[in-house]
Amino acid sequence: MSVLTTERKKELFKMHGGSETNTGSVEAQIAMLTERIKHISEHMQTNKKDFSSNRGLIQLVGQRKSLLSYLAKTNLEGYRALLVTLGLRK
Repeated sequence: MSVLTTERKKELFKMHGGSETNTGSVEAQIAMLTERIKHISEHMQTNKKDFSSNRGLIQLVGQRKSLLSYLAKTNLEGYRALLVTLGLRK
């Protein structure tokens, strides 16, 4: 079962990547990872002993962290704007 529907993916790509077909932009990838992290975090609230999902969650967080650090190095303005729109780093 996919967490993100195709409509939701297109919406994320349009909002953060510029167009629906711009799936490779760093901002769009970070937005998709954030959606998946939120979904798995909600799952982990009710299923505390699901260690496989916990490991996957940790991997997704690490991947998002590396993409965010890349974005901060290459486009600081875009990095700050993305943090605000996604609600990261309060």
